[in-house]
Amino acid sequence: MEPFLAPESWPFTVALMLLVAIAAIEGIALLIGVSFWGWLDHFAPGIEAGPDSWLGWLHLGKVPMLVLLVVLLTAFALIGYTVNGLSHNVVGFYPPTALSSIVAFLGALPVVRVAGAAIARIIPRDETFAVPLDSLVGRVAMVVNGTARFNYPAEARVTNEHGRTLYVHVEPDSEGTQFAAGDSVLLVKQISGSRFFAISNPRPDIL
Repeated sequence: MEPFLAPESWPFTVALMLLVAIAAIEGIALLIGVSFWGWLDHFAPGIEAGPDSWLGWLHLGKVPMLVLLVVLLTAFALIGYTVNGLSHNVVGFYPPTALSSIVAFLGALPVVRVAGAAIARIIPRDETFAVPLDSLVGRVAMVVNGTARFNYPAEARVTNEHGRTLYVHVEPDSEGTQFAAGDSVLLVKQISGSRFFAISNPRPDIL
């Protein structure tokens, strides 16, 4: 327990506290019909995570940002505590906080990459960024997670012209309208990335 309580381990304790906070926030969000997962992906809708970028190396865009953040925080905390514990047992003192934090962060990045690759294989939304998303305008989608309001998107499922199921974020194109899970909507404009304006499906029989 000593490495967990050592003052030099405070960054790793903060990481664990953030994990608990994320779990609590997501639990509360789901109870009120929204999702922190979707909010975090919406927080940076303009991020480009190409295969040659470091974000693409971490599989951002193939795996929800919150999942990668949880993996990063977990790996950072565990590696940090391990480094501090080994150092204390071998040389009798803890390394400087800055040094152990850098080592833990650099060590956590490959963990995020490996875990991201594994998760991307089982999450269907990994197709979302593999096709031209602007081609989805004019297609019908179904809200599957959360309640969409103006400036507050929800996750929706849509099928492209090749029959692939993709996941996007939709929001009404005007205030005073909202879409709940199960609602059928028509994508009318790409805002950025996987975020679209939508209207109620004028032909519910299509979906």
